[in-house]
Amino acid sequence: MKNNKLRRLALVMGVFTLSSLAACGDHSNPDSHEHPKKESTKQSTNASLPTTTEYFTDDVIVSDGLVDCTLSDGSESSCYIVTMPVNSGIDVGHDKGPWCPRNINDTAEDAGIWLSDNQVYDADGNFIENLATFYSDDNWQLFNPETGEVKVTDSKDACLAAARPDVAPEYQNYCVECQPEYAEDVEPQKYLIPAYPKKASRITQFDPHGGVGLAFNGIKMDAPAPVDAILGAYTLAPFDDCGGHVNPHVGYHYHAITECSSIDTALSTHGKMLGVALDGFTIFERKLPDGQVPDDLDDCGGHALDGSSVDKEKEGDIGYHYHAGDAGSNQILACFSAPQGCAIQGDSMQCDTKRGGPGGLVDHPPGGPPGGLRDDGPPGDLPQNKRLPSDAS
Repeated sequence: MKNNKLRRLALVMGVFTLSSLAACGDHSNPDSHEHPKKESTKQSTNASLPTTTEYFTDDVIVSDGLVDCTLSDGSESSCYIVTMPVNSGIDVGHDKGPWCPRNINDTAEDAGIWLSDNQVYDADGNFIENLATFYSDDNWQLFNPETGEVKVTDSKDACLAAARPDVAPEYQNYCVECQPEYAEDVEPQKYLIPAYPKKASRITQFDPHGGVGLAFNGIKMDAPAPVDAILGAYTLAPFDDCGGHVNPHVGYHYHAITECSSIDTALSTHGKMLGVALDGFTIFERKLPDGQVPDDLDDCGGHALDGSSVDKEKEGDIGYHYHAGDAGSNQILACFSAPQGCAIQGDSMQCDTKRGGPGGLVDHPPGGPPGGLRDDGPPGDLPQNKRLPSDAS
């Protein structure tokens, strides 16, 4: 893996907090509620607590100061503005792809992965050849039975016709692959990230069309991939070994987390860090350095530490933070534990879905959101499970 040139940015994310309760939201109507940007006057009430040092690559732009913002539940808070690049040429620290194999004889080296029933599978030629058996449906036929050639969307037009909910009929029974350069005209996206997140009394399920967080290497962490819709059109849209693939409208993004995007920090005695959730809490990789998954994670995949596993004098308490979902779960986070920031356009600093954002988020008392993080699941025996770098502890 390449070494990223990292820039230290003192962001107070996921440790000490000043927000409010309950949550629900995304935002998409910036024209209705625009406000001039201004430096926030809100300060932490506990100035003695040290900050957590966060790391973003040089391609990610973080505001020098805080701005006043309205979070998903309508509460007023202080946020950083984080601008994420979409340009296909940025160095994210790992290769993008491959995704679709070209022939049923292609091995895992020439293909990506697929996620099903909490398992990770090689989306190689053998997998493509056996899809009808795997899904118990004879309608699956992604390859030419005479030549073994896999049907792949190998142009931007084909990608645009297949990478959408209503897949064009001529691209059903295709392996859908979009290249990073197809999104080269997509503008960088700004996000409001709460500087002082506070756990709410009710968890929040995210908008399936929105993101869940921002990786420090400049890649958006997305909500679960719409697997049912993909499979419903007899298509397969594999992820690369790093859990990412390309949507021509948003660029390369993650639906699963492996160690590709993790970085070492002073807190790495608790595991490597990945990024920050839209509610401001830090996201760590799934497993601890000893290879175990923390046994006290809540419904959203988070827990709090008292600083006993780090240099407390230097770093202070880690506080509440998330551990990403198992790669096979197709779920980086199961829900949010605090009111969220959001993607913004123009000068809007509003994330309140009560003001009319689409879809909206549903808040629930703790107790298990549907489709939560799981470490169990049925064994996958066709084809062989893939061994990811993050599994090698």
